[in-house]
Order: sequence, then C-alpha cells, then structure tokens
Amino acid sequence: MTTDVADPPAALQVPRTRGGGSTLGRYILIRFLLIFPTVLILVTLVFFLIRLTGDPITAALGGRLPADQLAERIREAGYDRPIWIQYFEYLGQVFTLNFGTTLTDNQPVVQVILDYGTATLELVVYALVVAFIVGIPLGLVAAALRDRWPDALLRVSAILFYATPVFFAGMVAKLVFGVWLGWLPISGRANVRTELAIGRDGGTGIYLIDAIATGNPAYVQDVLLHAVLPALTLGLLTAGIFLRLVRTNVIGTYNMPYIDAARSRGVGEGRLVRTHAYRPALIPIITVIGLQIALMLGGAVLTETTFEWKGLGFQLAAYLSARDFVAVQGIVAMIAIIVALTNFVVDILAAFIDPRVRY
Repeated sequence: MTTDVADPPAALQVPRTRGGGSTLGRYILIRFLLIFPTVLILVTLVFFLIRLTGDPITAALGGRLPADQLAERIREAGYDRPIWIQYFEYLGQVFTLNFGTTLTDNQPVVQVILDYGTATLELVVYALVVAFIVGIPLGLVAAALRDRWPDALLRVSAILFYATPVFFAGMVAKLVFGVWLGWLPISGRANVRTELAIGRDGGTGIYLIDAIATGNPAYVQDVLLHAVLPALTLGLLTAGIFLRLVRTNVIGTYNMPYIDAARSRGVGEGRLVRTHAYRPALIPIITVIGLQIALMLGGAVLTETTFEWKGLGFQLAAYLSARDFVAVQGIVAMIAIIVALTNFVVDILAAFIDPRVRY
C-alpha cells in the first residue's frame, strides 16, 4: 500500500485504541488538579519571602507614623499573630480571590488587577503576535537554508533576541526610533486626545478595541503606533525562542520516512518545509506558549516601566518602590494563578493537536 505524502506522519495520528476518550478525560483531570499545588507552592514562596522583610505595614509606613499608631495598625491587620496563622488565613483569602487592600492608596488589590490588567493583557497579545510573525517564518527560512550563512546569521540573531535585557532593548528602541528618527511615540498607550475619546463611555480597558469602537481611524492608528515599540521589545524576546524551536524541529522531520517518500517523488525542498515539515514543528511551539506567557508577564514589568505603559507591571514596579508588599503579594499571586491556568489550557490544546502527549 502506497503512503500518501499529504497524510500527516504516523506519529501524529491518533492511536486507535479503546478508551481513548477516557484517556483524554483523565489527562484533562490530572492537568486541572495540578493547578492547585502549583498555585499553592508559588503563593507560599511569595508569602514567606515577603515576610522575610518583616510585617508589610512596618515596611510601607515605618518612619512615617508614630510608634503607637504603627503598632495599632499592625495589631488591626493581624500582623502581630503567629506567622502560621497569618499564612493559613492568607491562603483562605487567595482561594476566594481576596488579595487584601493596598497600603499606599487603600484600594482592593483585586480592583487594581482589574483596572490595570487589561493593559498588560493587550501588551502580551501584541508581543505574541510579534513573536509568531517574526519567529516562525524566520525559523522556517533557517531550516530551509540550514548550514549556510543566512542560517548562521538567523541563529545568532535568535540568541541576541533572547539574551538582550528587555529594559536595554527598550531604551535602544526609544533612542533610535523615537528620538533620532522620530518615527514612533516612546511612552504611554495613546496620546491624551485619544485616551479621552476612547474612555468617554467607559470602554473595555483594551485601547485597540475601544479605539475601533469609536469608528475613528485616527484613534486606531494612534493606539497601534504607541504599541509598536513595547510590542517589539517584548515580542522579540520570545521570537528568538520560536525561531530556534521551529528550525530544530523542521530539520528533525527531514529524517522521517514520509519526507523521504515525498522527496523521492520530486517534491522540492521549499515545499517540503512549507507543506510537510511545518505542522510537526508547530507542536513544540504550542507546548511552550504557557512558559512564554510567564516569561512575558515577567518581562512586562520592565517593558511597561520603560515605556510608561500603565499596566499591571507598571503598577507592580510602583508598589515595589513604595514597599507596599500587600499589593506586591496580591499581584504576584494573581499572576501565578494566570500562569497556571494558561499552562492548563495550553496542555489541553497540545493534547488535541498531538495525541501522543496523553498516552
């Protein structure tokens, strides 16, 4: 029986075994249950690392309040109780999504997350788009031209993308494209006029959606121009990883029997890469997206600070500077939950794309 080269490789086909549905169900259940110990470990680490600095009230307000008022605030907040009681009380709050109240501006941490989280979400989406647009095509080019000078140049570029500190790349981008060339804005999410227009009716907090809703192309253009430099700075970090992953996995598929069969039928190398080696190379990309989301959320702190992008990372840096560890603890705990949920979704997607991961 002749193998059809258009068929996916056998390793990517679903094994015809009984109980496949139950196997997938068990896989999803196990991955879902792993969310809880992951969040628990991260929240515990953050809690005790914060407590190494002492109680949050003394850290934030020490030296600004008289000793008797400071002691009263500590007692009211319960920070004079044994550490293990504070720990279990905080765990109970976290699992009800109550992260406390900030010390510097007296806001519920959940409200801070809701107010500024949309800006960070928008930035991460932009950065992922940049990573896909840059990393995947260049990875395919590097694989097609393997062991030639363009391949070596692209591999070096991937290392530079990943190794360059985000804040340094951001400052260089601002200097070159904003100051010297004057092509792009270097701070904020939009100019004042656009912000007033898109925020007039409340909006979603995602500036691109709100700008599109106004029906004014000038506002959409302004929002996108402000997003270019932050998105490139953060997106190229992940693009380097995608480039190397795609290159490595496309080259690996050249040793598969179905590739040899296609080549023997006269299929060109370019078509081999685009048609037959491309899909298997995407599977590792899907599986590492969860890790890249965590990397981007960490990089968002520096990116948002560099470009004055008023998101969750920008606020986290401000609270760290003010030593408001209640806010810091709550924001980091929420980020841990987001990362755990993202990894869960990515694992499920990977199980549907590549059935081997659940067998």
